[in-house]
Amino acid sequence: MTKQMNQFQVPPRTIMTPGPVEAEPSVLKAMSSSILGQFDPSFTSMMNETMEMLRKVLQTDNQWAFPVDGTSRAGIEAMLCSIIEENDKVLIPGFGRFGFLLAEIAERCGAEVYFMECEWGKVFDPETVIAEIKKVRPKVVAMVHGDTSTGRMQPLKEIGQACREADALFVVDAVATVAGTEVKTDEWMIDGLITGTQKCISVPSGMAPLTYNDRIEKVLAQRKSIEKGLASSQKLSNDLGRRIRSNYLDLSQLQDYWSPARLNHHTEATSMLYGLYEGLRVILAEGLEERFNRHRLNEKALMAGIEAMGLSLFGDADCKLPTVTCVVIPEGVDGDSVRAMLLGEFGIEIASSFGPLHGKIWRIGTMGYSCQKRNILLTLAAFEAVLIRHDVKLNNGMGVQAALNAYQLKETVVNNS
Repeated sequence: MTKQMNQFQVPPRTIMTPGPVEAEPSVLKAMSSSILGQFDPSFTSMMNETMEMLRKVLQTDNQWAFPVDGTSRAGIEAMLCSIIEENDKVLIPGFGRFGFLLAEIAERCGAEVYFMECEWGKVFDPETVIAEIKKVRPKVVAMVHGDTSTGRMQPLKEIGQACREADALFVVDAVATVAGTEVKTDEWMIDGLITGTQKCISVPSGMAPLTYNDRIEKVLAQRKSIEKGLASSQKLSNDLGRRIRSNYLDLSQLQDYWSPARLNHHTEATSMLYGLYEGLRVILAEGLEERFNRHRLNEKALMAGIEAMGLSLFGDADCKLPTVTCVVIPEGVDGDSVRAMLLGEFGIEIASSFGPLHGKIWRIGTMGYSCQKRNILLTLAAFEAVLIRHDVKLNNGMGVQAALNAYQLKETVVNNS
């Protein structure tokens, strides 16, 4: 007899990780709408409106701003695989786990990768990167804006200017920063930028919005002409190394899919696009500056609470990522046990970290819909209770009070202004 499976019951959770985060309720409602055909005029109209909203959120005038179906990593692969040819020089300054990801993808594209690394918990002095750009003369410089593994954020404006002067393409992974803190694509001279839906945009994981300018479009056009030549047997076999290696993640084809030509490249993830559309609408309705201020306020309250308890924050404060707060695990404390109890007893999830920081820090995300006063206060209260059960000596009761003071101070300033 076939076993009858029960309907899956989603347990209640407050997600305070660096991603995924809680989705906007209106996004989940939008995603439950009935399916439209991908060439239905109502759907293609929504595609155009999604591109228009993405340009505003990404602060760009680029013609091309659209999502790639897949997680943020799919967007990164689409961007790098579409512009990197075999033996291209690619410079990657990494200050956490995700710099290594960029390097791996570039290597898989056949690039000659020049990797720079700084101590985890810090970022690069832009002049150090600029000096390496002048030395290497790369075709592409690829960087992470905010690395969630260390909770640090790299200044980009000067590096973008240097890339433009060196005629290098500047590609940025802004997965952890878009819609949570300032990301000025055009002003910082970013040629290609990738983000993800599952963090500050507050849409379930499954799409990777990106944008690129005419400098990258020129590269795509050149490689597209190679593809046409190969298809018509007019090119020699040595051009095979210059072709875009992925069909699904070929930006030149995806561009045609999102253009009025509507190339029948793939079947669009209809419900995901409903969600992205609504997520972008919510962001713009709140206002970018107001949204950034909300993230800063909740970050400040969380940090005040953590420090008032008697715990230490990890990393260089001058380059802290506003959407992720890293907490040093006290000596002798099992960090995974604390996280398990926080989840099991209170339904609150925070994260550990990777590589040299595994077991040394906790990471608490304040992103998108999860970034709200109620979540901060609940997390601090539950965190304190769990730490007490783990025999950590704290300033009992001070964490939530310090956070409340931060909120009260903000309210006082607003009321007096």
